Amino acid sequence: MSWLRENWRVATLALLLVASSVALFAPGVGASGGSGGAAGGQQATAASGPTNLNYGLELSGGVRLRATVTGVTAEGVDVTVDNEAAISEEVAAALDVERGDVRARPAGDTVEVYQDVEPSALADALTAAGYEPDTTRVGVTQATRDNIVNIIGSKVDATGFGGADVTDIETQTGDRTHYIVVEVPGQNASQVQSLIEGRGEVELWAYYPGDNGTQQNETVLRGEELVEVDQPDRNRQGRPIVPVQLSQDAAERFASDMQRYGFTSQQGISNCQFPDGGYCLLTMLDGEEVYNASMGPTLAPDLQSGDFVNNPTFTITANSMEEARTLQVNLQAGALPAELQFQDSYYVSPSFADRYKPLTLVTGIAAAIAVALMVFLRYGEPKVAIPMVFTALSEVVILLGFAAVSGLALDLSHLAGFIAVIGTGVDDLVIIADEVMTEQVSSSRVFQSRFRKALWVIGAAAATTIIAMSPLAVLSLGDLRGFALITILGVLVGVIVTRPAYGDVLRRLLTDNR
Repeated sequence: MSWLRENWRVATLALLLVASSVALFAPGVGASGGSGGAAGGQQATAASGPTNLNYGLELSGGVRLRATVTGVTAEGVDVTVDNEAAISEEVAAALDVERGDVRARPAGDTVEVYQDVEPSALADALTAAGYEPDTTRVGVTQATRDNIVNIIGSKVDATGFGGADVTDIETQTGDRTHYIVVEVPGQNASQVQSLIEGRGEVELWAYYPGDNGTQQNETVLRGEELVEVDQPDRNRQGRPIVPVQLSQDAAERFASDMQRYGFTSQQGISNCQFPDGGYCLLTMLDGEEVYNASMGPTLAPDLQSGDFVNNPTFTITANSMEEARTLQVNLQAGALPAELQFQDSYYVSPSFADRYKPLTLVTGIAAAIAVALMVFLRYGEPKVAIPMVFTALSEVVILLGFAAVSGLALDLSHLAGFIAVIGTGVDDLVIIADEVMTEQVSSSRVFQSRFRKALWVIGAAAATTIIAMSPLAVLSLGDLRGFALITILGVLVGVIVTRPAYGDVLRRLLTDNR
């Protein structure tokens, strides 16, 4: 116990190395360990190799899509909790758009219209309603963009695409346009775009006979009213279904509507001849019919008697399992508040990207060997050089373990950061070695005094590096963000764990623990 108490820094480093090795190589461990059975049959990129690492576009291939959000915003509008609904209704009526396409936000005094209308038209509509906006512009608010990023991220995660990333970036020149950028390794543009290009609005429509022999359409359920969505399954007839549960209010309204429209009557059961007539429940995705079905003979009595309200669960049927999975993803993630206009795409072939993996491995090994040779030439003592090289490389192992656990998709920028971590790590270790070996070390007390002096220098250098790299890690500067992130994490791991551990090792080697 006394050894552990004196060398707890070395023990901490050893524990982190073991944990990182488990995260890297143990089957089923890591952020993507369980992604093999994801919806849609898509496999994550992490489980395809000997490690649990995810790889980004440059190392596994894939697609990067960039899109703008359709909408206009009026700012400086006097929006309150009391008048936000009235403003939305009046603007929607004036611009002839759906009520759901207008959003008044009291928090920011803004009014958004999620349609392609002129800013001047929105300004005129607000002025006519008695509200004077300060400015109107093309684009939506930050709150809407954040919501879109979260929804698309949920959709992408639900499919099991490994290493995917969804961000909101802003151009730094010109009109400073905002873009939603979606990166999905291992997939092509058509697969990803088909997943996210629609708004994902799922509705159930009642299609029933009206007056004078006409057919009527009424919306009876919306996606947000489905409080729980289970994995797609198959019913007794083998058709794909998505089990859902309604909120209490939605269940009561749904049961009332079905009775009022005649679906629970004798002629309303199992009597769907869509589109010719009859009583049909239509499943609509982004305004398009994807499935139609009759009212079932078991659901109708429950709706009529009120039993359905006590247990408001039923199933939405689809034509295929793929369609059922799409419905499930849209129902779970929610609908996008506005449409996306895709501007461009960047595609890297997986076969082309695979060429970079061995090259990056060779580059990393070459960097480690070069560092080791320079260290041996500088000191000529294996007892100083070997722990130094081992400590520097251990930082890379710890960072790789972090990447495996967090699901970070490694690209060339991250690998450049790893090489920078090796270099800065050895620099700091050289400072420690030079400081404590300037003169003969006579005791542990002398060693600790010199070591603390070296740590102050290393700490100041680390703080400078973190401050310099922080803007690159925060701003939307593409690949520079990955480089800065790995560099900052490497510096933190070095200052907190590896540099102090190397000091303990050097103390025992140079002082015989005196």
